[in-house]
Amino acid sequence: MNKVEAIIRPEKLEAVKNALTEAGFIGMNTVSVTGRGIQRGVIHTGGRGTQAIEIDMLPKTKVELVVKNEDTDNVCNIIMDAARTGSIGDGKIFVSPVSAVYRVRTGERDEEAI
Repeated sequence: MNKVEAIIRPEKLEAVKNALTEAGFIGMNTVSVTGRGIQRGVIHTGGRGTQAIEIDMLPKTKVELVVKNEDTDNVCNIIMDAARTGSIGDGKIFVSPVSAVYRVRTGERDEEAI
């Protein structure tokens, strides 16, 4: 099993959720985060005579789900397709191994619990 953590643009969350749900991947967690990458933020300029403001930590959404090993590439591709705008700042996906999963309600373990 693997944990897939995707950092995406907040405005792409609904598209990612819908695409994952359509493919049968329903269980997930999301959290609002801020971060920066190669983009290093943005610079906002106001009207005449105002000073430019640099915002180097941008709002993002982290989507987390645990999937079977054989589903990992498919889930990552679904997320990439749904979240991609083609512009810098589209995000990253991190995949980590998961050694165990337990369903609290039933006590099921591992793949039966996801």
